[in-house]
Amino acid sequence: MICFPNAKINLGLQVIEKRADNFHNIASVIVPVAWFDVLEFQKSDTYSLTVYGLNDKWEVEENLVTKAWHLLKNRFDIPPLEIHLYKSIPIGSGLGGGSSDAAFLIKKVNEEFKLEMSTAEMKIIASKLGSDCPFFIENKTILATGKGDVFEPIELYLDNYFLLLVKPELSVSTADAYQHIHPKKPLTKMLNIIQQPIHFWKDKLENDFEKIVFEPYPELALIKDQLYQNGAIYASMSGSGSAIYGIFEKEFIPTQFFKKFETRGGFLFKNKIF
Repeated sequence: MICFPNAKINLGLQVIEKRADNFHNIASVIVPVAWFDVLEFQKSDTYSLTVYGLNDKWEVEENLVTKAWHLLKNRFDIPPLEIHLYKSIPIGSGLGGGSSDAAFLIKKVNEEFKLEMSTAEMKIIASKLGSDCPFFIENKTILATGKGDVFEPIELYLDNYFLLLVKPELSVSTADAYQHIHPKKPLTKMLNIIQQPIHFWKDKLENDFEKIVFEPYPELALIKDQLYQNGAIYASMSGSGSAIYGIFEKEFIPTQFFKKFETRGGFLFKNKIF
């Protein structure tokens, strides 16, 4: 069984208040985009996970794919798996690669072993792995509220826009970003902003983490500024970073400035990615 977990971006991210459980209530529009990892598995005598790609050290037991398998194994009578994961989506980027890998494992194990879990049941399992994981079960554009786990489908058609994703070498810790964030009630609700034409987003659709992350990492602010200088109609950091993206009305060929970073460009927006 082979599948291709995709990335996501956040269109705006409001951190509204800290909850009694130490999580935060947020609002963000999450959109699937066509930047993929590769996940393959088969039955085996013992569980194993081998990760390829990207120059990072991988702790098998800490990987969300392994944690997802343990959750499934504890609930269902399924055999051990030999899993091979090729990483293309950068870690620490705000693109949700690790969450996507885990969610796709849940979906594909459900399919392969005919576990007959409903979408809601798969989301419950995914939610135990992190707030982003349930999004990738249905993998459609949604408005996320609560602690990022309450989803409302929305219609947002960006298929004809060109997207440039820019990932510098640095990574940002989500936990550290949340430690320094100052929650605030937004003046305008996320849904009201996102329903306006995209040309109005620049001054209204904000990612609250930018104020926290751009100070220690001014390179990220420079990337965003360069995207606007090169014609982006909207640019932002995704999640808590460190990926920055720009949305263009037509194809954009990266200038020399962007060639020192890892980039992915194209008509990458999809309303649903299987």
